[in-house]
Amino acid sequence: MIEAAVSMSALGLGLGLLLGVAARRFHVESPPIVDAIEGILPGTNCGACGYPGCRGLAEAMSEGAAPVTACAPGGRDVALALAAIVDTDGGGGGAVSGMAEAEPTVAFIFEDHCTGCMRCFKRCPTDAIIGANRQIHTVVTDACIGCNACIEACPTEAIVARVKPKTLKSWYWDKPRTAFEARDTEVAA
Repeated sequence: MIEAAVSMSALGLGLGLLLGVAARRFHVESPPIVDAIEGILPGTNCGACGYPGCRGLAEAMSEGAAPVTACAPGGRDVALALAAIVDTDGGGGGAVSGMAEAEPTVAFIFEDHCTGCMRCFKRCPTDAIIGANRQIHTVVTDACIGCNACIEACPTEAIVARVKPKTLKSWYWDKPRTAFEARDTEVAA
């Protein structure tokens, strides 16, 4: 019994040292811009951008293969921060100028159409959907990032994207309208 414990400990120690030496010898440094871009991205690895996680999108952005507006859950604020780092056009925010300023959306499940198939539950990267097999599901709006992965997975089309409801935590002042916008709404009325 003691010989088995000693031999397994020696084997574990030897293999651990071998892995440590291999990790130091074959370590590959990543470019600092990739780490900076990945730090700005939400980090949910939802795949809404079409890349395998936030690290894949950061690598593609650093090479110029992906636009700074590729992260839909991050929205305009993340795109502006990414444009300042990537600086695709030299101005910082020109790549985001065509991106509409939209309110954040979250998934909403129509409970009368939900069959409890669990497909949306398995696809959600932030575990924002709660429910059980063959039971009605619902979405925790505070945890939902609006990646729409569950909408694509739902076979009964019971999930839609809605504007995130305003609560005391997420409420903000609306942008003031310019004189031209106020005049146009008065003329239309």
